[in-house]
Amino acid sequence: MESSKKSCCAINRQQGLQVHIESTSIGIKKNSAPTKDGMIFLSGGKTLMGSNDKDTFSEDGEGPVREVEISPFFIDEGTVTNGGFRDFIEDTGYKTDAEKYGWSFVFYQFLSPENKNKYVKQAVPGTPWWLVVEGAVWNQPEGPGSTIESRLDHPVVHVSWNDANEYCNWAGKRLPTEAEWEYAARGGLVQKRYPWGDRLHPDGKHVCNIWQGKFPHTNHGRDGYIGTAPSKSFPPNHYGLFNMSGNVWEWCSDWFSASYHIEGTRNNPQGPPNGMDKIIKGGSYLCHKSYCNRYRVSARSAVSPDSSSGHMGFRCVK
Repeated sequence: MESSKKSCCAINRQQGLQVHIESTSIGIKKNSAPTKDGMIFLSGGKTLMGSNDKDTFSEDGEGPVREVEISPFFIDEGTVTNGGFRDFIEDTGYKTDAEKYGWSFVFYQFLSPENKNKYVKQAVPGTPWWLVVEGAVWNQPEGPGSTIESRLDHPVVHVSWNDANEYCNWAGKRLPTEAEWEYAARGGLVQKRYPWGDRLHPDGKHVCNIWQGKFPHTNHGRDGYIGTAPSKSFPPNHYGLFNMSGNVWEWCSDWFSASYHIEGTRNNPQGPPNGMDKIIKGGSYLCHKSYCNRYRVSARSAVSPDSSSGHMGFRCVK
């Protein structure tokens, strides 16, 4: 399935600047128990990456399926939360890219009428659900006057790759490679579409936070959420990891390429040495099969490292 409709998934800051101007693992044993700092140890080994399914996006370079080998590592149980990111900010005084630019991307349904009138510069041409909102930052996710106080256990958003990388450095961790992320998301299952298997709604249950309804106008919220859910919500995968599909996109360390991995290394692959965009994985609460079914484990998308939005976050490894 080919599609050029990528902006519900990946929205680059350059688009906003223009607006201003005019699975799964093979033979891997289950991991150990969580460590004291909320990380889980994964033993590594051989795993299958990618997908040859017909509903992949050819321009994303999901295929072909290939076997890679991963060294042991620790990974956060859930995405970094608003509360955790606030600790980092208070300790370092760091300014995020959104704060430096003065704006970030917000989904149109989340804005109050007042903020729409005062702080929206313009919708992004071709994707009017994304609004450039002045003052939208990690602790004001819907613009000035909004707050994270009731969402301290939700994933932090409006963080760029640069911001996520700085947090990791502060925490003595790093961002996962795409290979590590995908290995972890599969939870020991072999070539399954989702972290829990092949059925989106096993036994008729909602097990991830994605769009329920007709995108971008109607979200019924049948999974219990309209925007973000707490970082540790829904059943974890077999490795004990929460929300590896849906909720928020997660930054990986790799530069994006649609073809590098075809001939690249199979031992702890880390992507090409340079590029323009970084890889994000996992999909978000805005993903829907009618437009963007990138909440599959193998799915990937590309975003510039200075971009931020209300549906991108991260988790750490070490």
